[in-house]
Amino acid sequence: MNQNFKTMQNDHLPIAIIGGGPVGLAAAAHLAKKNLEFILFEAGTSVGQNFLSWGHIRVFSPWRYNIDKVAEELLMETNWTSPDKNTLPTGKELVDNYFVPLSNHPMIKPNIHLNTKVVSIGRKGLDKMKTANRASKPFSIKVEENGKIKYYEAKAVIDATGTWNQPNPIGSGGVFAEGEQELKDHIFYGIPDVKLKYLDRYKNKNIAVVGGGHSAINVLLDLEKVQKKYPQTQLNWILRKDSLERVYGGKEDDALKARGALGVRIQRLVDSGKLKVHTPFYIHKLTKKENRIQIEGDLNGKTKTIENIDEIVSNTGSRPDLDMIREVRIDLDSALESVFDLAELIDPNIHSCGTVRPHGEKELRHPEKDFYIVGSKSYGRAPTFLMATGYEQVRSVVAYLTGDIEAAEIVELNLPQTGVCSTNFSSKKPVEACC
Repeated sequence: MNQNFKTMQNDHLPIAIIGGGPVGLAAAAHLAKKNLEFILFEAGTSVGQNFLSWGHIRVFSPWRYNIDKVAEELLMETNWTSPDKNTLPTGKELVDNYFVPLSNHPMIKPNIHLNTKVVSIGRKGLDKMKTANRASKPFSIKVEENGKIKYYEAKAVIDATGTWNQPNPIGSGGVFAEGEQELKDHIFYGIPDVKLKYLDRYKNKNIAVVGGGHSAINVLLDLEKVQKKYPQTQLNWILRKDSLERVYGGKEDDALKARGALGVRIQRLVDSGKLKVHTPFYIHKLTKKENRIQIEGDLNGKTKTIENIDEIVSNTGSRPDLDMIREVRIDLDSALESVFDLAELIDPNIHSCGTVRPHGEKELRHPEKDFYIVGSKSYGRAPTFLMATGYEQVRSVVAYLTGDIEAAEIVELNLPQTGVCSTNFSSKKPVEACC
């Protein structure tokens, strides 16, 4: 038994999981398998709520990388039918065929609280500065549950809230560009379903997609199909990368064919001339002129204006919500806002892609005992997080919390190579991650 859990006054309390996405649900599965009491808070009306916001997008990692092993064991005890492990699910299919069935498992369902947003987490009766007897105090969790404020206590907390709901602004300095908030009705932060739900918003419009990752590429490729049907649709791609080759990725050399195909397809679109590329472009100001948008910024060190834009789609990444854990003693990297010991493994300033060596409870540990940030939130602002990475994180954390230190320390990751990474670590062999 973990030394922290020997305190009798806390032993009866559950372990709290924040977030009902894939990693939070995996944590629930591991705790359920070990017959440990837990409670899971999900802000949305359904588990996997964030995935539903881009439910039309097909991910590039097949099912075999997207299902946690222990979760699968629990599901096989029910009438669940496993999907074809070699096919590529959409966001909605992940929710419908995996997240929801797992959440309905009889060992998990009674412990899930939907429509429950966590407002703050701290130690009961202690502010952040108080140290004496801190580890013996339970966590106090303030939530807004179905519109009412409630408080819960827990002996440990696993924060798996992700970063999707905190998109970065399009301003180049990490803050809102001048005029960005005033023109928010013309900006979509995320991956809109441009072919169906939002077709009227984008057809025959002059559109700027901002961002250099896979989300931006998916949007542009969908808009290409809109453009074919509605030829007056104009496409602009604004990104800060100084080389499109890095954006194209490993292409045919990528171990995930669908991910490599994205690079091939977007390069083909760029080469076709049907997409105007502005790079490296740093946005500073948005202004409205005759009901259209002017985007002002720097292009190769010179002031440039992109005119007559109707709509902007922002895919500039996201950042973790740190407000709710303000009273928790956490150790984050000052630049990435990732768990400190992960920063050197995932810093995009150092690595050419999402290289990451195996890591678990030890690297995820914070000064606040029995508090862990897992999943994409553990990466902070860094991109290229894979669900399988999160599953291994929670397996290690749960093992540690149950006192199985040996299992917690044995961490393994087997992820597909991107075909573009060149960084090597001297102490351990890195694994190339995808998102």
